[in-house]
Amino acid sequence: MKNKFFALLVAFAFVLNGIGTAFADTNPKKKAGQTSQLVALLPASDGVMTLDVQRLFNDALPQILSGNQSMLTDIVGKIDEIKTKTGIDLRQFQQVAVGVAAKQISAKEIDFEPVVLARGTFNAGALLAVAKLASKGKYREEKIGDKTVYVFTMKDVVEENKPQTKNSWFDKAIDRMFAGLSREFAITSYDNNTLAIGSLARVRETLQVKTRISNEFLDLVFRKQNVVMSFGANLPDGLSKFVNLDNDEFGKNLDAIRQIYGTLDIVGTDTVLAVTAKTLKPEQAQSLQETLEGLQMVGKALIGGSKSADKKVYARMIDNAKISRSGSEVMLNLQVPQGDIDILIGAKK
Repeated sequence: MKNKFFALLVAFAFVLNGIGTAFADTNPKKKAGQTSQLVALLPASDGVMTLDVQRLFNDALPQILSGNQSMLTDIVGKIDEIKTKTGIDLRQFQQVAVGVAAKQISAKEIDFEPVVLARGTFNAGALLAVAKLASKGKYREEKIGDKTVYVFTMKDVVEENKPQTKNSWFDKAIDRMFAGLSREFAITSYDNNTLAIGSLARVRETLQVKTRISNEFLDLVFRKQNVVMSFGANLPDGLSKFVNLDNDEFGKNLDAIRQIYGTLDIVGTDTVLAVTAKTLKPEQAQSLQETLEGLQMVGKALIGGSKSADKKVYARMIDNAKISRSGSEVMLNLQVPQGDIDILIGAKK
């Protein structure tokens, strides 16, 4: 499952290329409207994620990785290397919306089919030409309505353009990611400055406009706007079946969660994570809240007296997590100062 998700991200990296100069829109209301419009174009999905690409590259990554300059340099270097080898410049994108459909394939396994809508100030037709060049002709064409969809095998594209890795933590992660690529992905232009990328089935659903994201789902994803990342998901029945648990009580609390949504953002020098879990009944939410507060107490007791710097950070994070409830919703908010992130990120080599 993880390899499939990572594979989509790699496919996204290898087919995107900017034409013209990117800009960061400083009007938050305009940006929020553009992002919501993009999400509304997604087909019906079980999970949705939005990403402000400009803020990710300009604000989030430089700040979060400021305590480990070698890791930041590695990531920037890989982005530059991809641009040099393929003409792809990920910095030139503005908004990304991801819609994921979940399909249960066994009693304890779920498969995910994603589609990505990526929008920027580029010429979508030129990007498709770059994708075909990068594959060196290793693609096939499918016709969906008046659109031509290009279908690539990710392994073929990656082998032609794989960046040269060294021996850092980030390089090893990249190598593991490439090792798992084999499935196909499809790409086409949705409009002049928007690409649709994903499994062929999900791209087809996007173009045929038979289903769209529900208004209820849109309300979940956009409870808070103008953030680096927002997400929302409907959870499968019996969620505990898909998680290795030895605790029936905790499993019962997981099974009560029907939806989850939240945001990740940079506020000043802090990184802020907000997650809300929604249950069917208020009494289930109360039980979930009490369970989380109990785990918070246990966590503080277990690592509160540790002398190591990273465990002290974890202890502060557990202590600072704010757990609250309103009706059938349980909210968890965590604000982590950059100094603590520097300690954790600095340990990664």
